[in-house]
Amino acid sequence: MTVMEMPPGFVFPAFYSYYESPLKLVRTGGGGVAGWRLSKDTGGWVPANHLITKLLVGEGDEVEELTREEFIQRTEHDRGYYLRGEGPIFALYETVRAIQDGVARERRYPNPTELALIAGIQRRTFVMFEEQLRQLGDPAADPSLGLEEA
Repeated sequence: MTVMEMPPGFVFPAFYSYYESPLKLVRTGGGGVAGWRLSKDTGGWVPANHLITKLLVGEGDEVEELTREEFIQRTEHDRGYYLRGEGPIFALYETVRAIQDGVARERRYPNPTELALIAGIQRRTFVMFEEQLRQLGDPAADPSLGLEEA
């Protein structure tokens, strides 16, 4: 774990895209910071502590700060695009793909209803996938990120 002084007002968790890959920074139990990057092979989280300083400095076009919602949408976009499998999560990924394919076939932008449906499905699949990761012992899994904020 990387221990470093954080900028004043820094809020955890923090969300980023690094070379188009979702990444999050979280506070550790010992007061440190841990970085976790999405694995496009498994959909789980791999340590990315070596990127913490680069993310915080934010230099370069490869780093983009994300909102929680943008982070969830990018994570689920990548999981739905790169992973294949059976079960309810993958059926929902197929539903999103079908909507997106229909929009692409019709050569148009998604309408507000389609955008809301995709966002709702992706929020749900995020929670479901993170719950499975937690059950499998992934230390960075956090289904609470996908729950509605109070």
